[in-house]
Amino acid sequence: MNILAVDSATKACSAAVWQGDRIGARCFVPTVRGHAEMLIPMVGGVMMEAGLRFSDLDRLAVTIGPGHFTGLRAGLAAIRGVALASGLPVIGMTTLLAVAHGVALETRLGRRIVAALESKRAELYVQVFDERLVPLSAPLALTPMAAAANLRGPVLLVGDGAIRLMAALADGQAEFADAGAWPDAGVVARAAAALPEPTAGDHPTPLYLHPVEAQIPASDGGR
Repeated sequence: MNILAVDSATKACSAAVWQGDRIGARCFVPTVRGHAEMLIPMVGGVMMEAGLRFSDLDRLAVTIGPGHFTGLRAGLAAIRGVALASGLPVIGMTTLLAVAHGVALETRLGRRIVAALESKRAELYVQVFDERLVPLSAPLALTPMAAAANLRGPVLLVGDGAIRLMAALADGQAEFADAGAWPDAGVVARAAAALPEPTAGDHPTPLYLHPVEAQIPASDGGR
């Protein structure tokens, strides 16, 4: 199975191709800006490295949030464009599940996984999963103290918000997972390969846990 996956929703931008039973090509760049400009060249680069044409792909995968508005929209728009041109089905994955998938199965056994990502606000984006990455909570925007109040150890923390969450937890309740701090398209592609076939024509929509801050100014009646 050949899968193209992208992520640009947080503080990294990445694209990857899953080819058969392995990662055929991957590009990952930590960055706080410029996702929209670098993503399309990344896609072209990994497709060329993998030696694939878009007609060789079986499905697409993309992170849907929560995350940063501009980068999140860039990833969704890029994959939607490929899907519309190719007719390929698309798998959408939350950024929280994507970072949780970065924790190795043998490490997860017997413990819950808490994914925490920075939101550029006082709150963290947080979600709890069991060892098989079945969600035990919805994705939530919570302060570290509010998130800690609902956690009982032992848990593994993953994501760039794990440091602030760890500081709010009592000693011995949690430990850091050995995994990436941000979603990685390579991990998304691998996870997407194991999921059921998505419905062609269905396009993932962004997951926002905060209202969009950009608004059209209200008319003052004088224009």
